[in-house]
Amino acid sequence: MSKSREPPFRVGLVGYGLAGESFHAPLIAVTPGLRLSAIVTANPSRQGAASRAHPGATVVDSPSQLWERARDLDLVVIATPNRTHVPLAREALAHGLHVVVDKPFATNVGDARSLITEAKERRLLITVYQNRRWDGDFLTVRHLLADDALGNPLRFESRFERWRPTPRENWRERGTPEDAGGLLFDLGSHLIDQALVLFGAARHVYAELDRRRPGVQVDDDSFLALTHANGVRSHLFMSAVTAQIGPRFRVLGSRAAYVKWGLDPQEAKLRDGQSPDRDGFGDDPQSQWGTLGAGDDIAPIPTERGAYRRFYESLVDALRGVAPPPVNPSDAIATLAVIEAAQRSAAEQRVVEIAD
Repeated sequence: MSKSREPPFRVGLVGYGLAGESFHAPLIAVTPGLRLSAIVTANPSRQGAASRAHPGATVVDSPSQLWERARDLDLVVIATPNRTHVPLAREALAHGLHVVVDKPFATNVGDARSLITEAKERRLLITVYQNRRWDGDFLTVRHLLADDALGNPLRFESRFERWRPTPRENWRERGTPEDAGGLLFDLGSHLIDQALVLFGAARHVYAELDRRRPGVQVDDDSFLALTHANGVRSHLFMSAVTAQIGPRFRVLGSRAAYVKWGLDPQEAKLRDGQSPDRDGFGDDPQSQWGTLGAGDDIAPIPTERGAYRRFYESLVDALRGVAPPPVNPSDAIATLAVIEAAQRSAAEQRVVEIAD
């Protein structure tokens, strides 16, 4: 039977805040082989928005109502506050459903390991949504490293910086540490994952996790210095209080460097309601291209096309048993091990070893 004739996998989306509305639902909706069948949100305005944007999906108030429909689903996507990821994923697995968990996969390594073990025992797929592996600038860095365009990589600088001196009224910025809010779990989950994909396991970390804005209980201005097993050093910056933002990437090698300013355009387009199957959706404007070279010999390098759609396209292949998951769930354990070590480092104000 050809792929196009196989029935689509029926998807239940739990959560319709920023993650569910902008980063999951639009991509699921345009992916052949998937059908967005149900959406969970208790917020009346979000219920209305979900019904208008996805009229073919049933909107329900709670996960318990979704589990009542479990036999009509194949896959559940968890796009809820961080502290709820693990319990909701466990419930989905208990109902025989494959699971995608938005990052961070869990709030600690122990929960991540047990969740992966449970999925294996039930012979169900579980993966983590690390969509920024398909940022155009990140794909460009991977390509340059694969082509040995920089020589031996020496230092990798990666930034997600914002100027937001007044915290927003949400759990990510105003919540408690128990909510697993703050930038280390939020943006750090992306930056750490990207560094590990590029340069492999990290052995040591030094971290500064600061709270700069009045009233916040979680980090809003943070820095991590990773030492990878291969000797590369990754310097990762994440901040909500950066009045002048630095380059998104600066990759220094023995022969050349790559410097890139500005964010991948896909997030802004999704937030703006643009469909990810629109022509040019992942294209970076020429004015935003990075540069490659050394000294005075520097030239612009076209940014590769960003492709968030690849996550869900690859997921369909994985569900059909013809490819691995788009993100190996064990990669989430490696990221969380760095996060836990970074928390120890910041508390002890020293470099610490990252547990295997």
